[in-house]
Amino acid sequence: MYLVHAALRPPYAGAPLPPDVGTLLRSLATREEAVEHVSVHPAAEPDPVVGVFVLADRLTDAERRVAELCRRAVSTAAELSGWTYGRVGAPMVTPYYERLLDGSGLAGAGVDTLVHDRFRPLGSPSNRPELRTS
Repeated sequence: MYLVHAALRPPYAGAPLPPDVGTLLRSLATREEAVEHVSVHPAAEPDPVVGVFVLADRLTDAERRVAELCRRAVSTAAELSGWTYGRVGAPMVTPYYERLLDGSGLAGAGVDTLVHDRFRPLGSPSNRPELRTS
């Protein structure tokens, strides 16, 4: 199962997201799209976002299905008249990476915090006693 986010662009600045848009999207989904759940984030910036949980073998398939669902929704549902959809894609798991970057690490979360990666270089041995060789 994949979580795919899709931005919904309002017809004019400040237009409220129609109520029950999650239910609307679920009702428009086909069996082949395999939509399991829709969550709605009306206050997301810069545009409201829907999170669509899709059963698929590959992420690209899930993203394609959500894009098609959104295209169908904004072109056929009266509630979304004037709306368009923007970026469709899997969200980055932000809290995980924020904890890696903020210095608190992931201690206690079952993750080796001494490992460096492209997001945070390994700390200086002079500042980290556990890394000193002498």
